[in-house]
Amino acid sequence: MSQSVHSEGRTTLADYRAALTAPGARRPAVASVLARLPIAMVGISALLYVQRETGSFADAGLVSASSLVGVSVGAVIQGRLIDRFGPTRPLLAVAALLAVSMTALATAIEAHAATFVLVALAAATGLSEPMVGSASRALWTKLLPAGQARNAALSYEAISMEAFFILGPGIAGLLVTAPWPGTGMVIGSATMVVGAVLFALSPAVRAWGPAPHAKTPLLGALAGSGMRTLALAALGFGMVIGFVEVAVPAAATESGHASLGGLLLSAWSLSSVVFGVAYSLHPWPRKLGLRLPLLLSGFGALVALLALPSSLWGLALLMLLAGAMITPQSTTHSAAIEVVAPGGTAAEAFGWVLTAVTLGLSAGQSVSGYLVEHSGPGAAFLAAGVAGVALAAIVWLLRGTVRAPLAPSGTPELVTAGR
Repeated sequence: MSQSVHSEGRTTLADYRAALTAPGARRPAVASVLARLPIAMVGISALLYVQRETGSFADAGLVSASSLVGVSVGAVIQGRLIDRFGPTRPLLAVAALLAVSMTALATAIEAHAATFVLVALAAATGLSEPMVGSASRALWTKLLPAGQARNAALSYEAISMEAFFILGPGIAGLLVTAPWPGTGMVIGSATMVVGAVLFALSPAVRAWGPAPHAKTPLLGALAGSGMRTLALAALGFGMVIGFVEVAVPAAATESGHASLGGLLLSAWSLSSVVFGVAYSLHPWPRKLGLRLPLLLSGFGALVALLALPSSLWGLALLMLLAGAMITPQSTTHSAAIEVVAPGGTAAEAFGWVLTAVTLGLSAGQSVSGYLVEHSGPGAAFLAAGVAGVALAAIVWLLRGTVRAPLAPSGTPELVTAGR
């Protein structure tokens, strides 16, 4: 039997308004903004803080990468717990753990502790970051029926998350110039804790009770071939960004304007968010199986061009161009989850995507730190492009797996993403 998966449905601005004003949506939506805004700010703040204290981008890259590994593991564990027990108890527990682990990390950085100690504590902070993004995305499926309003809500989650990933480094770059360079890391983690607690205690979230007990395979949502292909695309997406997040501050430092590193990273936001909203209204290519590799390959190619400019102005202009490919990928990942994730695994499936992105970020940052120290930022930009295009080629070969899981009758369900 032939199998087909249609594209994400188009949305309108009225659909976004209907989603955000749905009964029960306002309080968790506002709280999730507080919890998710620092999601990239904390890691970049730690990277800049460690670099300021140690003078080494290589050590700073390792610490930041370790935090991202912790996030990647915590995303899946928390996602499965949220699907099983509801979000309130898991989020409150990890919020308390984050407050403790972040205090320990700041203390160790101030004491100039050994790199392996900083790496271990950074992993603990990543592990305990509350996965409000997973819970917030899954909550929309409980607040809204299938249709255009839910499509808009899921696009909002992807667009806003990407905005936070892009704005965070800029805020971190500003706060690292404060009298105490750890200001951004502490403010970011405190905001995350407060937002997670408010989200977990909002009425709509507390009404989300435990799921009926069911046997879950070891890999959970990742057991499906389509989820694994989506995770591979997300890995490449994160890897390209990871290279850039180390190479851009290094380029700014090399030019004598270290404080502009975070602001240059935020240049992505100007095109990413604006283009992302327009893209959600008219997504292309129509088929998700084609959209995933084409967007990733285009992103890698544009990032490779960042090796060309000889000035920060030229770098900023090309970053605006490359940034246009960021949010479309994030919204495509969100749309693909609706197709390939098994029923009842919404939070965990998003956790796997976030895990793949953060593992990519970690790998990209680690390799980029080495390349920057030994060959300069240009080599890191070129490596990012090669990595993105290579992984996009693999996703292209696997594009046929981006389809709905088999229905109980043994025949595939024909699914429109977001429906």
